[in-house]
Amino acid sequence: MRRPLVIAHRGSSGAYAENTRAAFLHALAEGADGVEVDVHLTRDRHLVCLHDPTLERTSDGSGSVADHTLAELRRLDFHRWKGVRIPGEYGSASAQLLTLPDLVELLVAAGRPVRLALELKHPSPFGHELEERALSWLLGAGWDPETSAIGAVEVTFMSFYAGSLQYLAPFVGSEYLCQLLSVVPAEPVPSRFNLGPLSRAAVRATLRQAVADGERLIWEGRTGIAGPGLAYVRQNLADVKAWLAAGRTLRVWTADRDEDVDLLLRAGVQQITTNLPARVLERVRRHERVLVGTPA
Repeated sequence: MRRPLVIAHRGSSGAYAENTRAAFLHALAEGADGVEVDVHLTRDRHLVCLHDPTLERTSDGSGSVADHTLAELRRLDFHRWKGVRIPGEYGSASAQLLTLPDLVELLVAAGRPVRLALELKHPSPFGHELEERALSWLLGAGWDPETSAIGAVEVTFMSFYAGSLQYLAPFVGSEYLCQLLSVVPAEPVPSRFNLGPLSRAAVRATLRQAVADGERLIWEGRTGIAGPGLAYVRQNLADVKAWLAAGRTLRVWTADRDEDVDLLLRAGVQQITTNLPARVLERVRRHERVLVGTPA
């Protein structure tokens, strides 16, 4: 039995600022089997590697990513908030923001098989232009829809929004589509919005419907990869085991603690997404040695 793959969540984001050149290069150096990345469109329709729709948390800028051009974003600092020094081999401070083409270039240059778990961030002010731009660039760069690969880089497409994966389905095989799932929190709306109980209930209902839509795609086999969070796995372990029995691939996020990794290993999960790829790789390999009776 093949050991689970270890996917670096937004790169090696435990060590360096998430979704930056340093984080992705470090993940490759640590031996991660793949990297996960989030993409948004800029105002001038470039695909940028950023998680949030706004800039405040991970840069010295402000406002919406969609309201800025790529040139404007490149003038911002996307690493200082992490409080760590970037080694020279990981690029200058001004080179930390990546576009999707930048990231694919890094992965191809690794010279080994690498998985790219590409999350399309919704809701997007540009609607399905996000998917269209991603597919258009990938095709122009030599992506093969049959194998979903550019050279040795295998691309899978992920979203919490089932509509994104349904939009991609005519162009991408189901085995390369990953439906992300999370637990709907009891209070999903920050209190600063001061919404009334009916509005909060409406938001919860919308989130529950989104989860139900995603679950349906997995049960029906329209996405070959299920991407639940750890909390979802703990609450729905029977479903997770049923999906595994039905031949789905399980890609679970985000496991950093030993006990969480061990839970996923016992469940038979095939892919583990983590902020700490080197640590999780060692845990996975130790588990593998135990299974085959090799001294640790």
